[in-house]
Amino acid sequence: MTGGTAFLWLLGLAGVEALDWRTALRGGLALMFVLTGVVHFLPSWHRDFVAMIPPTLPYPSLLVTVTGALELVGAAALLFPPTARFAAIGLALLLLAMFPANVSAARRGVSLAGKPATPLPARTAMQVVFVGAAVLAAV
Repeated sequence: MTGGTAFLWLLGLAGVEALDWRTALRGGLALMFVLTGVVHFLPSWHRDFVAMIPPTLPYPSLLVTVTGALELVGAAALLFPPTARFAAIGLALLLLAMFPANVSAARRGVSLAGKPATPLPARTAMQVVFVGAAVLAAV
């Protein structure tokens, strides 16, 4: 997210008129959500994401598929000015709704792509940044 946002913001500073800070932020978020949304559908990642879902929730595979689809739709909607504000709010809410899976993964020692889940303090800080960026993109 930060790399894509920074790149777009620098293009705006270089004179690309359509790229103000908010548009750059939305573009960076869209890039992040496209990447994270696509991996929901890759078989090995899908299995890892299913393992992250708290055991008390039903249909974990369906939940992973739905959240991946919502991330992709939200990413596209961020790039369309009439829907960008609603998409940013929706994605902030989606991040909050998915956070329990990150907590569950950290507490249960679930691995993602063969690596341990991000430790909870770092994941919480990242989540605050991502939700904050989505809220900021909505204003």
